[in-house]
Amino acid sequence: MPLPKRWQTLNRPTVGSAPEQYGVYELGEEGEVVEVGWGVLRDELKDALAYGSGDEVRWETCQTKAEAKELAAEHRERAGL
Repeated sequence: MPLPKRWQTLNRPTVGSAPEQYGVYELGEEGEVVEVGWGVLRDELKDALAYGSGDEVRWETCQTKAEAKELAAEHRERAGL
């Protein structure tokens, strides 16, 4: 099950708008999920942008590190990654 958010272009303004809190994110290409990750969102998305991990992103914030890690594992399993 994908995150219930719309895709955004993975670029500097999008990364700058990401919150500095834990969350889970999906990176995509042409609407398809290519990677699921978790961590402090702005930091993780800076890395994704720098290393060209995808051209789209969507995320969901979490209250704790443990919650983000668990949610990411669920999304990876559902996406077959």
